[in-house]
Amino acid sequence: MHIAVLMFALMTVVNPAWAQAQSAAKPIKLVVLGDSLSAGLGLPGQEAFPARLQKVLQNKDIAVDMINAGVSGDTASGGRDRLDWSVSDGTEGVIIELGANDALRGIDPDLTRAALTDIVARLKARKIAVMLCGMLAPPNYGADYAARFNSIYPDLAKKFDVPLYPFFLDGVAADAKLNQADGIHPTAAGVDIIVKNIVPTVEAFLRTISEQRR
Repeated sequence: MHIAVLMFALMTVVNPAWAQAQSAAKPIKLVVLGDSLSAGLGLPGQEAFPARLQKVLQNKDIAVDMINAGVSGDTASGGRDRLDWSVSDGTEGVIIELGANDALRGIDPDLTRAALTDIVARLKARKIAVMLCGMLAPPNYGADYAARFNSIYPDLAKKFDVPLYPFFLDGVAADAKLNQADGIHPTAAGVDIIVKNIVPTVEAFLRTISEQRR
């Protein structure tokens, strides 16, 4: 009996992956709150960002219950207005991907900032972990607009102490080969690049959630 107990203890010490696998037995309930970029406009459902991200995480033995709460055309204010029913009780983490439509339409950055601030504050009040995905304004509205808009995400990440992925479309934006005919929405190959680039940030985010479970 004593030998069996000792072996069990040694296995736990020398194989931390075993302990991690046990803690990951219950999938983390994660919501992607976004617009058409995460909804997967123009793509089959299985090729949308949340589905591809979940697949990559599963291949890493990270169990996630992923909800695609992306709505095409949504602004940050639209995401705020539907927040309560898009993020149900029991959700442990939310990846916020909003603001692209605000920038495309030239919406006052103060309005975008206020909406995103409200979203993060309300999720934090519900004890739900938050990860922000940044967006960059197109150049056609000028340097002043871009500076005001682009600063929203790092400012909020610092204010609320939440992780930030600086630019959701990093490595994909403005590359014709990785975007659909509209030049805005990624192809399936483009989505895969977004997922590949963002996975390290998401993994760190999920580790934090797992640690908070203990």
